Amino acid sequence: MGYPSKNQVESIQETDVGAVVRSGREILLQSFNWESHKHDWWRNLESKVPDIAKSGFTSAWLPPATNSFACEGYLPQNLYSLNSSYGSEHLLKALLYKMKQYKVRPMADIVINHRVGTTTGHGGRYNRYDGIPLSWDERAVTSCTGGLGNQSTGDNFHGVPNIDHTQLFVRKDIIGWLKWLRDTVGFQDFRFDFARGYSAQYVKEYIEGAKPLFSVGEWWDSCNYTGHHLEYNQDSHRQRIINWINGTGQLSTAFDFTTKGILQEAVKGELWRLRDAQGNPPGVMGWWPSRAVTFLDNHDTGSTQAHWPFPSHHVMEMNIRKGQDIHSRSSIKIFEAQPNLYSAIIGEKVCIKIGDGSWCPAGREWILASCGHRYAVWHK
Repeated sequence: MGYPSKNQVESIQETDVGAVVRSGREILLQSFNWESHKHDWWRNLESKVPDIAKSGFTSAWLPPATNSFACEGYLPQNLYSLNSSYGSEHLLKALLYKMKQYKVRPMADIVINHRVGTTTGHGGRYNRYDGIPLSWDERAVTSCTGGLGNQSTGDNFHGVPNIDHTQLFVRKDIIGWLKWLRDTVGFQDFRFDFARGYSAQYVKEYIEGAKPLFSVGEWWDSCNYTGHHLEYNQDSHRQRIINWINGTGQLSTAFDFTTKGILQEAVKGELWRLRDAQGNPPGVMGWWPSRAVTFLDNHDTGSTQAHWPFPSHHVMEMNIRKGQDIHSRSSIKIFEAQPNLYSAIIGEKVCIKIGDGSWCPAGREWILASCGHRYAVWHK
């Protein structure tokens, strides 16, 4: 399909999306990890809201807030029950109220690829949802995971009944639930879990129906490898994420798994990876920055699961992005991308150098803002 031209992107940003993608100054906090359910989390998190706001985060992604068969929240059952292993409905609403006071938008984790049944039906499987709200029958479950619905429109999440989003009654009920989360419960942003599991066209329909202020999808598949070696060219990988974004009608952003995969190899002494063949950043952010949500780790890749962790000793904290008004559409000019040296200027306001190589920006207007082991940052 190819990625959009700059003119197409700007047209999309200003007319079709409006407030959904916002200003490009969003800074999201994943405010939980794989073990958070063990720590009275809604109450724990409420005490941290002032610090979250002070740190500059615009949204805090919360773990799945509804009833789940698994403590972590990713095997949902009764979607309308807000009592979970993270805390009671009362404690959740107190947290959301506190976030509203401090102008930090709550992001709901939307787990709608699969749903654990309550009773057995067709084939003796737990593929019915009797006795709880959204009491679907076997037609709501894809035929490839034991139901009487249609084939899945994406990849299967094995071991659990997968929801058949082709069914009109299912989509109507999901939109009703999402509107309830948005309008009644108080969530403002959405994160779509396992977005590979169903067609992006349904994400478009759900966003249009519930109108979150900001949405991001977890479209995660493997980067391009030869054996265990990460290939330099990851264009087909980022193209698949771009295709998903396009499938949502450009209404959703996506996590930039391409940049994550490249960056965590690059910091090990392969900084040449950080510039693609056209001289741009090599991930989704190099093609469609206003739809790319960059990150280092999440509850799957890092935390105690550690499926694909970023080397933690390369992580540092800085507030320079907000101070210099750097945003998703800020320009990037890459000067060096060698094994031991990467340098670039962002938004004509910030310069960064990574690696052992010697480099600094020309001109007296540049002020050293921070430096340490194998890095330096300047601003005007």
